[in-house]
Amino acid sequence: MSVRICYGVRHLPFNCSKPEVTTDMSGTKKPSKEDIDLFRRSIGPVRKLGSDKTTPPHRGQPAPRPRPARDDSAHLNDPGFSDWPRDNPVSAADTLYFARPGLQLRLLQRLRRGQLPVGAELDMHGMTLAVAHNEVIRFISRSRDQRIRCVRIIHGKGYGSREQAPVLKNSLNSWLRQHPDVLAFSSTRPEHGGTGAVHVLLRSRR
Repeated sequence: MSVRICYGVRHLPFNCSKPEVTTDMSGTKKPSKEDIDLFRRSIGPVRKLGSDKTTPPHRGQPAPRPRPARDDSAHLNDPGFSDWPRDNPVSAADTLYFARPGLQLRLLQRLRRGQLPVGAELDMHGMTLAVAHNEVIRFISRSRDQRIRCVRIIHGKGYGSREQAPVLKNSLNSWLRQHPDVLAFSSTRPEHGGTGAVHVLLRSRR
């Protein structure tokens, strides 16, 4: 059995000549060759799309990585973190004082008078130079982690030193001046150790 139908598409001229449509055994109409040609002419030229398999899969934004903690032991191998100058040593009785530019005068006065609250203390008595170097760096790092602004370091007066000048005192005087987290330091009042100890003002951790 065959059925004749007339296709009409608005705005597209075509020949409505009753194309033939056949029906298969299941009752579904199959378009004729004329219908297929008419459909292709009505839609115009086509372009084959590439496979979407070539498109890289979407990847989410990588999870943020925690910033690695600064290794304070790197100062030990830093050539800029040098030892004390042997040509101009300080004596056991000399008062140590250092301050970076820009600090408030009132704050420095309180540091020198021992009026700032001391949050931690390090005693260097009995330490070798290498051990003292490591301990000072670790002590400053831990103090800053605990948000301590002022600490006391006892270096001793070095009366028993074999050198002509106190080694630990001179070395500490050099190390603290080079440490980026040290803003100022001063020898303490007699009741806190006098010229055998220093109060150190640390940079605040943001």
